[in-house]
Amino acid sequence: MESRIFHTRSEEETIALGRQLGTELASGVVLLIGNLGAGKTTLAKGIVEGRNGTSADEVSSPTFTLIHQHGDEAPVYHIDLYRLDEPREVESLGLDDLFASQSLVLIEWGERFPALLPRQRTEIRLRVLPDEMLSYQTREITVAQVS
Repeated sequence: MESRIFHTRSEEETIALGRQLGTELASGVVLLIGNLGAGKTTLAKGIVEGRNGTSADEVSSPTFTLIHQHGDEAPVYHIDLYRLDEPREVESLGLDDLFASQSLVLIEWGERFPALLPRQRTEIRLRVLPDEMLSYQTREITVAQVS
């Protein structure tokens, strides 16, 4: 998959893009990168639904639990490292086992710990474009393979 740029103008469009990406993404690590409120969890809802059929309504931010598993047949692991400060805290989660599991692993705030991530991964960068006139601001979403 080469670098691609998308724009979404509503929560529904962001989830729909996630559904599309969920059908395209291979097993492996996907970093969801963006500021607070950029739409990382909203996109993850669609990715999970597109990947294994789990309803987007069942997907929530794992900010406090750190890891959510969605589905059993083709599990997607959704991880949020926002509340962790030290690499040793991340290492205690056993992410290496998840990386080796041939599952899709979505990680929010993983860019804070680059040394602990596989070199080969997908990075999805989300950014809100400035537009004070809209209730849901346009998101620019860039998908790129990293090796």
